[in-house]
Amino acid sequence: MPTASLSLSLLASVAVTLWWLWFFVRRDRHPEPLWLLARTFAWGMFAWLISAAFEASLGKMLDSTLPLTLLVVALLTAVIEEGSKFVAATTAITELSFDEPMDGLVYAVTAALGFALMENVTYTLGFGSGAATWHALVTTLAHALFSAPQGYALGGLHWQQVRGPSLGSVKGWVMRGVLLSIALHFAFNSLLSGPPGLWPFLALIAVVALMIGLASRYYRRFEAHAREHGPSPYFLETQARRRT
Repeated sequence: MPTASLSLSLLASVAVTLWWLWFFVRRDRHPEPLWLLARTFAWGMFAWLISAAFEASLGKMLDSTLPLTLLVVALLTAVIEEGSKFVAATTAITELSFDEPMDGLVYAVTAALGFALMENVTYTLGFGSGAATWHALVTTLAHALFSAPQGYALGGLHWQQVRGPSLGSVKGWVMRGVLLSIALHFAFNSLLSGPPGLWPFLALIAVVALMIGLASRYYRRFEAHAREHGPSPYFLETQARRRT
């Protein structure tokens, strides 16, 4: 029976992850190739392994109960995890299929959900099916929302390149997106693992609402860009080849 329960929890984690992947990717008016989505998802899973190795090096800090130490751990965790997910997402930006701003969001969220799946699988195997259910429901969406600002930054590079910016401004554009992702991740983890109470709970709701609002704004802006400019020449060429 425990084995059956564990298997159901693992399948549920996969189902939740794939559902959120469909939810976010469906917003792309000019769909990305499945092989590139799968590869980016796999890089996100590998990013979790790298992240876990770095986090294990924190050692005794992870077992501390001191408030300041817990904040430091939460910040380092956010930096390591968002940095790892960002690197996983950038594996797609050199491909020809990365040809419009929306793709930044698509691949950033895809990498984040691969990361979340590996985290949920490990959590399930380590703590059992009972604790895994709420963890999968909360963290899967949270990881996707954390990565939305860096996905917006990656997608916005198309606009930056059209305007002919300097290399420094391009780096600054991306850095702001990554830092915002880190800040949201840090705030969410700090409030979720902090002492219970009305004000921390309200603050957590505010952070979640902010993340949802930002992600919605990013998607609407890139959808408007896709409607205005239409599909890229490469996308049209690829579609034509498929029809022949």
